Amino acid sequence: MSNGGFEALWGAIPYPALVVDRHDAIVTANAATESFGGTSLRQMAGRPLGKFVGTDSTVLDVVGQARRSGVSVAQYDMLVGWGDQAPQPQNVHAAPLHDTDGEILVLMHPQGMADRMDRSLGHRSAARSVTGMAAMLAHEIRNPLAGISGAAQLLEMGLGDADRELTGLIQAEAARIGKLVDRVEAFGDLRPAQRRPLNIHDVLDRARRAAQAGFASHVRFSEEFDPSLPPTAGDPDQLLQVFQNLLKNAAEAAPRAGGTIAISTAFSPGVKMVRPGGKSEALPLLVTVADNGAGIPENLIRDIFDPFVSSKVNGSGLGLSLVSKFVADHGGVVECDSRPGRTRFRVRLPVWRGNGVDTES
Repeated sequence: MSNGGFEALWGAIPYPALVVDRHDAIVTANAATESFGGTSLRQMAGRPLGKFVGTDSTVLDVVGQARRSGVSVAQYDMLVGWGDQAPQPQNVHAAPLHDTDGEILVLMHPQGMADRMDRSLGHRSAARSVTGMAAMLAHEIRNPLAGISGAAQLLEMGLGDADRELTGLIQAEAARIGKLVDRVEAFGDLRPAQRRPLNIHDVLDRARRAAQAGFASHVRFSEEFDPSLPPTAGDPDQLLQVFQNLLKNAAEAAPRAGGTIAISTAFSPGVKMVRPGGKSEALPLLVTVADNGAGIPENLIRDIFDPFVSSKVNGSGLGLSLVSKFVADHGGVVECDSRPGRTRFRVRLPVWRGNGVDTES
């Protein structure tokens, strides 16, 4: 195989792959490593692997075992972090490159993505199960709720100031339930998403400006957009609601003093979703919304997209479930990782290819 063929093969490896020298300094890395770590090869080359995975990382132990034994070494279900990223489950393989001066090939197979994809499909099913009861709830609750609110208004006209406080409470609670019904009712909208070519940055800009003018006025925003991103196949209203919900959650989680929200976009190939009929849909467009809040409790993180699951005291648990539903309706996936001081939501979407999707058999 020619050098060009090897380079093509190296670049085509869908998992992070890198080579370290006998001092554990990075010699080279493939594109998947750059995407995984959010670090360019120029930033990695010549620097110790421990600078990125941590000097006490078990990845270095696996590399050392491979160098000492002269054979390939694999360790499964390791927690591997990179820079300031939260550790994720990985299968790590290290193998000596013969006829070199102690160089080691390191392959990392992330387990987190497959797990998150499975969870995303589960969240999609859960959201759709809510759809079945949403229309019935909206109809059955809204009519008596209007009667309760109207009766409270009539009673209020004949009461003194002390008793009006109680009727005011009835009306306030009826209004609160009405808003909850409105949110549940959104699940009952079975119309397909009107997918058309859409610049995701236009949607993000609208969502950010609305947030800054309202619920996120106390937060400092930062943006890192890839201007070369192709259009996605999307419904602008639904995607706007997706990112407004994510920004609202981030703003509520961010501290009142020093709160930050970072929005970024990137082209991140290698993730595909199998669609009905056996075709796969590539999801290369990546949007990340991150905040510096206290983080999501560990006992909730796996179920955060399920209906009625919320870490907020007065939360309904419907916002993120609606996000999951809308993203799924667009053929995408949404995932979350969280630790104290940083929570990130990632939305992966397809590219517009004339028929609304980018598919491969």
